[in-house]
Amino acid sequence: MTTADYDALHAVLADKEIMGHYPYDFDEARVRDWIERNIKRYKEDGFGLWALCLKESGQMIGDCGLTLQNIEGQFLPEIGYHVRKDCQGKGFAKEAAKAVRDWAFANTDYPALYSYCKYTNVPSYKTAESIGMRFEKEYLDEANKITHVSRITREEWEKIK
Repeated sequence: MTTADYDALHAVLADKEIMGHYPYDFDEARVRDWIERNIKRYKEDGFGLWALCLKESGQMIGDCGLTLQNIEGQFLPEIGYHVRKDCQGKGFAKEAAKAVRDWAFANTDYPALYSYCKYTNVPSYKTAESIGMRFEKEYLDEANKITHVSRITREEWEKIK
């Protein structure tokens, strides 16, 4: 992801329907900050959310990647994804999340990977389940009211890869 991806990413993150499970709306400044934070993550962590692009055209349709997120007070490796509305339901999030899962286990020493979302975001946690994650827990928090957490361990991944 680069600053040149602003327009394509804005089409995803500023869409209130797509981001309806987020605790805030994305304006121009938040989208630009999103890109800058990921560029910083690449340098500091060696990973972040990457541009999700169509193979045929190279057109960016969202993002997917690995970030360290605060999940009930612990910073844990989380697979996140956001896909443009007209590209949802076509398996792109699943394909990208699976690739990130495989990359993360092959290139890091994390014993488990997580995905978290607002408890009402069923498509998000169904995507997590589609790549082998299982329900871990739900907990109360200020941003989501209830956060749903899915997890896959390295041992579980070894059995399905």
